Parts: sequence; structure tokens; C-alpha cells
Amino acid sequence: MDIDLNRITAQYVAWGQDHAFALREISLKVRFGEHIAMIGPSGSGKTTLLQIIAAAMRPSNGSITLGGINPWSISAHARLKLRQSLFYAPQIPPLPPRQRVVTALSASRLPEMGIGQSLFNLVYPQYTKDAFHTLARFDLSEKLWSRVDRLSGGERQRVGLAKTLMSHAKLWLVDEPLSALDPKRSRQAIQVLIEEARRRGVTLVMTLHQVDVATRDFPRVIGMQGGEIQFDLPSTEINDDHLRRLYAQNEHEISHF
Repeated sequence: MDIDLNRITAQYVAWGQDHAFALREISLKVRFGEHIAMIGPSGSGKTTLLQIIAAAMRPSNGSITLGGINPWSISAHARLKLRQSLFYAPQIPPLPPRQRVVTALSASRLPEMGIGQSLFNLVYPQYTKDAFHTLARFDLSEKLWSRVDRLSGGERQRVGLAKTLMSHAKLWLVDEPLSALDPKRSRQAIQVLIEEARRRGVTLVMTLHQVDVATRDFPRVIGMQGGEIQFDLPSTEINDDHLRRLYAQNEHEISHF
């Protein structure tokens, strides 16, 4: 699925204030199978841009096409079908606390299920074997039948990433997947996601605070600041000057670089 953004602007309305810009005149092309990391200080618009690409938020101005289709020029039903061809993994996974992990993972296949099978999945989780093997990639196989509210924050985040692998989507949009993970688990999670995306030919767009991970593991890196793209470069061309300018008011966010 190719992604094409043309002069996208996004605005939020704050109570009692004028419209606040989250994105300004963003133009971006992503080709099928590319792996891209987006970096930038907090509040730079990275998450908003992912939501725009996921057709979860309508831009104020500009146009977007996913696989040649403008999601906002088709019916709501057709837009839902289009969204089912991608997987958006937010920073905090939306996991019902009393749900079992196996049920949460099986829910990643809901686009493939009919209504009856979807309801049956709530009682008798489907794809148990796939869920077990996917959790094993993140050293969580023993949590298959655990309730979500019994997991630590890091375990929940890894379950959210396992849901990404459980889906059959061809576009993965992953928002800050390492925020609750220690360095060892972070390295493992990134390796699993990239290896599996490469094996399946999936397009991967990920936001990261870890600049070193972005420049080491992704061939293309986009730097965002103030709702605008400051650079879009091969990772091998990014130097300290690029990063100092990008984080000029937020030096503490790249202290680990």
C-alpha cells in the first residue's frame, strides 16, 4: 500500500482558544515495502501524522491517498474496509483490562471474521496456536491465558506489538513502541518487528524517541518539529548537526544519542 500525502494540514480546537496547528503543509510519499522511522521532540506532530495516515483523523486541508484511494472521498463502509488493510498500534495499547491475552491477540484477526465468529471469539478465542507462537517472539508465551490487568506496563506494550504481528495487514503504523521497555526488550522488539515486516513485505512507519534506534535500524528517517517535516533523509546521511537543530529546544530528549 503506497502512501501519498499532499500539503496536509491538521488543526485542533482548544477550549476558548483559536485553532491550534498540529501539522502544517505536510507532503510525503511512502512506497510499498518501505521502512521509515519518524523522530522529533514531544509535540512535534508525529502521532498526529500517524493518525492521518491511518485514516483515523481527517485533515483540515490537503489530500491523502492510501493505495491510490482517498479515504475521505469514499463511503464510511468503504473507509472501514480500507482501514482493515492497515494496522495502527498506539503507544498505549487499547487492551480491555479483564480480557485474556489470547482473546486480545485473536481480535487482531477480526477483519477476517464474520459477525458470528467474532462473537464466538469472545468466549472461545480463535488462533490460539498463532497467538502462542507470536507471544513467544517477545518472550511472553507463558502469558497466553493471563488477564491483561495482571500484566506489567512493559508486558502490555509487548502484547500490543504482538497484536501487530497477529494481523495480516500490509501497512503497520506503530507509535512509540519502546516507551515502557528496558534496553534489552527494546532491542528485541525492534528486531522482531523489522524482521517480520521484511519477511512479509509489509510497509512499516514507526515513531520513535530513541534516535539511535531510528538511525541504526531504519534506512529512511523523517525529522519533525513544530508540525513540519524538517528533514527526510537516508539514515546514513543524518549527522549531529541535523539532530541538534531538530531538538534545539529539547536537548534532553537526545541525551542518549
